[in-house]
Amino acid sequence: MAPRLQLEKAAWRWVESVKPEEVRQEHVETAYRVRLEPCKRGVCRRNCKGNPNCLVGIGEHIWLGEIDENSFHNIDDPNFERRKKNTFVGLTNLGATCYVNTFLQVWFHNPELRQAIYMCQSERSDGESILLNDADYEPQTICEHLQYLFALLQNSNRRYIDPSAFVRALGLDTGQQQDAQEFSKLFLSLLEDILSRQMNPDVRNVVQQQFCGQCAYITVCNHCSRESQLISRFYELELNIQGHKQLQDCITEFLKDEKLEGDNRYFCENCQNKQNATRKIRLLSLPRTLNLQLLRFVFDRQSGHKKKLNSYIGFPEVLDMRPYMEAKDGNYVYELNAVLIHRGVSAYSGHYIAHVKDTVTGEWYKFNDEEIEKMEGKKLHLGNEEDLESSKTQTRKPKCGKGSHCSRNAYMLVYKKQCEEEKQSTMAVQVPAFLQKLVERDNLKFEEWCVEMAEMRKQSVDKGKAKHEEVKELYQMLPAALDKPYEFLPLVWLQKWLDESTPTKPIDNCKYLCQHNKLQPDRISDMKRISKASADILYSRYSGGPRLDASALCWDCVVERCRVLRLKSQLNEDFKIVSNLLKTSVTSNEGFWVGKGSLRSWRQLALDQMDEQEEDSEPSNGQSNGEEHVVLPKEDGGSSREKNIEDRVDFNQDILCPHGDLSIIEGDRKVVSDEVWVKLKLYFPKAPEFRFSQDSCSKCKDLEREGEENEALNKMMANEQKQALGNLFQDRNRPTLGNWPKEMDVLYVVSNFFVEEWKKFIKRPAKCTPVSSVGNNALLCPHGGLMFTYSSMAMEDSKLIALIWPEEWDLIQKLFVVDHAIKICRKRESMDDGSLDTVYVTDPELCLECREGLLCQQQRDLREYTQATIYVCKVIDNKKVMKEGAPELNLSSSDPEDEREDVKTDGEKDPDFHQTNGGIKRQKLSSQSYVICQQTGIRRSTRHRKVRGEKALIVSANQTLKELKIQIMHAFSVAPFDQNLSLDGKLLTDDSATLGMLGITPEAVLVLKADEPVVDYAAMDDALQVCMPEEGFKGTGLLGH
Repeated sequence: MAPRLQLEKAAWRWVESVKPEEVRQEHVETAYRVRLEPCKRGVCRRNCKGNPNCLVGIGEHIWLGEIDENSFHNIDDPNFERRKKNTFVGLTNLGATCYVNTFLQVWFHNPELRQAIYMCQSERSDGESILLNDADYEPQTICEHLQYLFALLQNSNRRYIDPSAFVRALGLDTGQQQDAQEFSKLFLSLLEDILSRQMNPDVRNVVQQQFCGQCAYITVCNHCSRESQLISRFYELELNIQGHKQLQDCITEFLKDEKLEGDNRYFCENCQNKQNATRKIRLLSLPRTLNLQLLRFVFDRQSGHKKKLNSYIGFPEVLDMRPYMEAKDGNYVYELNAVLIHRGVSAYSGHYIAHVKDTVTGEWYKFNDEEIEKMEGKKLHLGNEEDLESSKTQTRKPKCGKGSHCSRNAYMLVYKKQCEEEKQSTMAVQVPAFLQKLVERDNLKFEEWCVEMAEMRKQSVDKGKAKHEEVKELYQMLPAALDKPYEFLPLVWLQKWLDESTPTKPIDNCKYLCQHNKLQPDRISDMKRISKASADILYSRYSGGPRLDASALCWDCVVERCRVLRLKSQLNEDFKIVSNLLKTSVTSNEGFWVGKGSLRSWRQLALDQMDEQEEDSEPSNGQSNGEEHVVLPKEDGGSSREKNIEDRVDFNQDILCPHGDLSIIEGDRKVVSDEVWVKLKLYFPKAPEFRFSQDSCSKCKDLEREGEENEALNKMMANEQKQALGNLFQDRNRPTLGNWPKEMDVLYVVSNFFVEEWKKFIKRPAKCTPVSSVGNNALLCPHGGLMFTYSSMAMEDSKLIALIWPEEWDLIQKLFVVDHAIKICRKRESMDDGSLDTVYVTDPELCLECREGLLCQQQRDLREYTQATIYVCKVIDNKKVMKEGAPELNLSSSDPEDEREDVKTDGEKDPDFHQTNGGIKRQKLSSQSYVICQQTGIRRSTRHRKVRGEKALIVSANQTLKELKIQIMHAFSVAPFDQNLSLDGKLLTDDSATLGMLGITPEAVLVLKADEPVVDYAAMDDALQVCMPEEGFKGTGLLGH
């Protein structure tokens, strides 16, 4: 048994020998556990909630131990944001801008490019030159932002800087990850265009000097050997890596001769016709910085989307390009300067980082947005980064020789000419004065922020130390001596007072009070007994109340609890006695009436009643065990306990009639002896008491007689109506509009709801209320016009109306109150050619205005639904239904409720309304009609019966077909581009159309035919991205917008 339960039992053990009227002060103090021994620190490992004198383990260890200044605040050390000596500055990732950050770091570590950017003279679009020494100068153009960004990367005091202004200037979407290789090409092209207007040739030509090389595309005619040559510039070499293991193999394939044959033959100007030819690429010159793009992201024709090649490629630290050059003389030896890496198995997601070599020290660093790490020793594995997620097709890393590396994630290699490498290592790039002023201004803001944060930390520490001394001193005053004044405080409040992370609120004792506004005995486990002196200090500082001292011990609650506990202990014995007494017969004209239900469960009712008496002495919103208490308003009577009390029938209430007297139903009650009643009355003193000789309720007897008379009248009425309208009740010989009776020119219309309610009464006249009126007003519009056409009553709306023969209508008018007569008349009119034509006229006529409005409303309801269920059935060869075995992902769909009660769909035959479809002639109508949606009063389950291989999806009318295909992909593991969806045989192809526009209504069944099952579940992320339109850098500054 837990110690708390042991203390609970010990606190009330005295009730076994003490009667309620014998309770004394010592018993009350024992119930409140006032005299329990207090726990000592070091002996008690955690707080004893059952002991109000235990003040150990309530959070005091924070204040009694060693002072940790960091615990007094939640402010990080601002120096952590400071750039360390001889380190580089990182760049903040704004969401999905890691691809921008990697290239900025690579370009920054190109001293010649950085120097040229610094030297760029900017002119605004209005043509006015900028005064670079202006104190109010702020970067505006793309080049100005790049200048400022490079200056901050060089001389900022911050550990990392925010590139937001530069990214905004480019117009990039920070939440969308773009193609890094495309960004590199577009930005260098944009930068070249911007710098082309500079006067300084070192600035104007820096992009060409650093990144531009020349190659020749040579085509040789195999017939006449004529050569045609096209000179072209390149800023990077795009190398195919598929099927290769080494970088040199990729370069060799890039320069490999290409045969032009068949449909791809070359038109030779010398031969003046198409000839077989050989095309080759020759490298004429190479730039100082050689960018090698490894084509890891390729288009997969089989799947129809991009994918990433995760194969390993080896590359050397020193690359000799002489064997690949047209002219062999010159310096073509390059050293590896940077490796750009994409982590992730998908082409549409992942993370970009860069390994960059410091041109001054020759040391390698890993640039991962804000974090920069020096790569040395075992960490020096260029291009080798772990994937963000595991891949099933991951291969073992091959061994690399000395001076070479291999990577499965590198997508770009940057090489520098050896002479340029040596030159850049000695090149000192100085930040221009106007940029240095901006940097110093930012550094000043950073230093001010550091001082402000340090001051806030200091204030928090000083405040914490003062509170530490205060709490430490006051905690030592908390224990109350045995015979000294004391008060009770909530344990939760004391814990929050000792918790430095939460502000201390006023003391609230209201939730611990009993109905006598004193301390509830059962809440003593949530309270702690402290000295009056410490309580005075706490109340003076934090206020609150009401204060609970020794006078707050509730004598009445203790006495009542004593009575209840004694009754509980006596209950089992009395139950046995009552059970034995009930076996003996009772002398006639003696005893008391007791409900049979009450007699069967009287012991449980007694226990429940005693538990409620204990709970009633507590506040209704109180909780125990030191939990948070939520104070509900008094008028809120919706608690589950109060609801259970209302639903339960109290003892002997089951033989009370509605008038509060003895019920007339003798089968629900039993006579018990006086001795049994005395025992029961002890537990239920307020129970209704009826002696055996007492008569039943006279009012109920009168009502019973009246009910019997009414029931007889109803049966008579039902029998009379059934005989009069037998065919209508049996649904025999019913007229139909589809096959108009020849002998009749008039038929009457009533609501089918009236007919069904009338049938219910005829079947069970004693249980159902008689139908008094026809209620045809429901079939008319507010203007009094009919809401049905002749054709709709013959077809889709036939289940909402019932047709009546004229002789039946005469009887209905006698038996029921008729508000409106509705009839259909058949007339014969002469045509121009002398022939007779049949015309059907409704009385009253159709209200065209209401019909059109309701028709529009019906169509709108079908097109504007939310959270509706549709079904998708996957088929093979349009006939074989396949049960999908793919794993269920996190579906955005759910099974519909099995019992959906809807109006029956068109084409279903109504079993309660006979229709004949044959022989329907085309009728000419003199008026049009419309149907309103009304409840027929008959519950018919129209739930869709799912078949094998079919799944239910929850959709809305405004979602697009493309979004539906993504849901289907999750449910069936079929990529959207492999899905062929059809509705009623019509293929759905417009992915941008909404479901409402496509006519997909609730409960519709779509047929899914897959071109090819997708088995690579790792490619599902790619498929999701393919469904979204790829716009790339459209609308950004990279394309001149």
